Amino acid sequence: MNVLFATVLISCFLACNSVKAEPGGKRQQPNILWITIEDTSPQFIGCYGNQAARTPVIDRLAKEGVRFTNAFSTGTVCSPSRTAIITGVKTYCTGTGNHRSKFPLPGYIKGFPWYLQQAGYYTTNNAKTDYNIEEDSAFIKIAWNESSQKAGWWNRKPGQPFFAVFNFNSSHQSRTMTDSYEQYEKKVLQHLEKREVTGDTDFQVPPIYRDSPAMRKQLARVYNSIALTDKQIGKLLDRLKADNLMDNTIIVFYGDHGEGIPRGKTNGISLGFRVPFVIWFPEKYRHLSPWGTGVVSDELIDFTDLAPTMISLAGGEVPEHMKGRAIVGEKRQPSPEYLVLSSDRSDNGIDMVRAVTDGRYFYARNFMPFMPELRYIRYMEIGEIKQLMRADFRNGLLDSLQQRLFEPRPAEFLFDTQNDPWETRNLHKGPRFRQVLMRMQSRMKEEILTQKDIMLLPEAELETISEHSNPYEFRLNEELFPVREIYEAASLSGFRDEDVLKKQLHLLDDSNEIVRYWAAVGLRSQQAGKLRPYAGRIAKLLSDTYPPVAITAAAVLYELNQDDRSKECLIRYMLDENDYWALMSVNYALYSDHKEAFIESVRACRLVEDRTYNVKAACMDFLGSLQLVPNDMEHSQ
Repeated sequence: MNVLFATVLISCFLACNSVKAEPGGKRQQPNILWITIEDTSPQFIGCYGNQAARTPVIDRLAKEGVRFTNAFSTGTVCSPSRTAIITGVKTYCTGTGNHRSKFPLPGYIKGFPWYLQQAGYYTTNNAKTDYNIEEDSAFIKIAWNESSQKAGWWNRKPGQPFFAVFNFNSSHQSRTMTDSYEQYEKKVLQHLEKREVTGDTDFQVPPIYRDSPAMRKQLARVYNSIALTDKQIGKLLDRLKADNLMDNTIIVFYGDHGEGIPRGKTNGISLGFRVPFVIWFPEKYRHLSPWGTGVVSDELIDFTDLAPTMISLAGGEVPEHMKGRAIVGEKRQPSPEYLVLSSDRSDNGIDMVRAVTDGRYFYARNFMPFMPELRYIRYMEIGEIKQLMRADFRNGLLDSLQQRLFEPRPAEFLFDTQNDPWETRNLHKGPRFRQVLMRMQSRMKEEILTQKDIMLLPEAELETISEHSNPYEFRLNEELFPVREIYEAASLSGFRDEDVLKKQLHLLDDSNEIVRYWAAVGLRSQQAGKLRPYAGRIAKLLSDTYPPVAITAAAVLYELNQDDRSKECLIRYMLDENDYWALMSVNYALYSDHKEAFIESVRACRLVEDRTYNVKAACMDFLGSLQLVPNDMEHSQ
């Protein structure tokens, strides 16, 4: 191509995709309205193809704006997702992947609205924060001009551009699942007109659930909660119009992670990560859309892209620590080939999943697959829909797919979400998909090693680090955090074969305690028949000086032969005042095939003074799994 011609083309593109200047050279800055809704997957929104959905407001924004089909949360539960949103940094870098863990950030990582303030914006948040960091009050004060249930654009200076966030919680899991049906009727149904209500027979039941009248009654809650949310969004937009601001405001709409139903929220597959995402441009700022308007885009987007995009729109400088891309504005970057996502502990449900997607194929690496997809999380267990599924499972009413959700996971999932949107067929062993699988594996490994995934450490380590530093900076010290060595041990976990077993047994003697821990975690997923010859070797770890190693070894050994020493080890740590050791021990007991020996100890564990919610919740789940307690309790999410 002629160099001069190419230069002219590039110049024209940049001119058309930059914020125009007013007469006199003053830069025009668009107002930005963010509309976030909770716990929602695109499958339940009308503009994404669900004809049973009652979402006319969202659908109109999508019809007139840009609807994205490949937008993903960086986590599968609210607080880690919101850390990534507000900082523009992945949670496996900040150490904030575990739900409500409250670890510190370096002082130079600020909430991105602060950068908008520097560009002259008035920033408001109405009203959810839940940023999952230490000293969040000070962090919030710096990020926002106003953060409250009364916050909005109306308090800015005359003519000042605004960035305003409104969070709607009517689609939250509490409405769709965990509140009693009576509370749902009061909070949702009573606020909908008859024509706005989706009836129990108006929709298709996803194949992951048994189609029954009781299940339909529960799933209708999802549709109606989203319908109410849509109605509330309409009222907000009416106020924007009444204030004569629609013509100057870019609107960004999205959900904070996947749908708050079993197998969605908290679970590390596409249903937990993929979100509805729409950007609406007024006529004045349509030149900022590289896609045009009234269109659908399949570009890959994750939540770390939001901060640099907003800063770019405002004309600010994107800080070096933000690794996401600006998707619009002067500093727009091209769509990546893959996204890497993560899911870790949610309340009392310990887990570690790393996921890779190219939009169509979704790869999930389960590092603790001895727990099923529908693992015990108290906030889920109190929901009628989860209780219904467990009852159907006990009574043998589920088909093989539905039953599989209660069984141990494979080490890897690979789903073709284009042809299998409910992720029912795992393709990880299919020869046709070998190249896809290998590319996903390679990209995940590269990300873990280059970004130095600090979530490879047990959570107690993150708290110890936070006493004198912060996980974000700690991970950069290779001497203190030999990520490659640790990952090589963790990368074996979940694979169930003889060669992997031999490597794990060898690593039990490693001088690095985190390596020993991951070797032991891997053994928990190995088949008992292969492990029994090595019971004596595993028993030596019961006296390991690093508690996670001793606890995990005890869990492995107890499953093999119900050894008294292993039972006593688990009980000792259950009753320890250290909540991390107690939570780990109770979780291992929770997934034991021989729970009865721990009943009294778990009851005693729950009553230890100053126990955290997570430990108490794990104890309740343990007792609930044996049907020894009612399914109610104060909940967290």
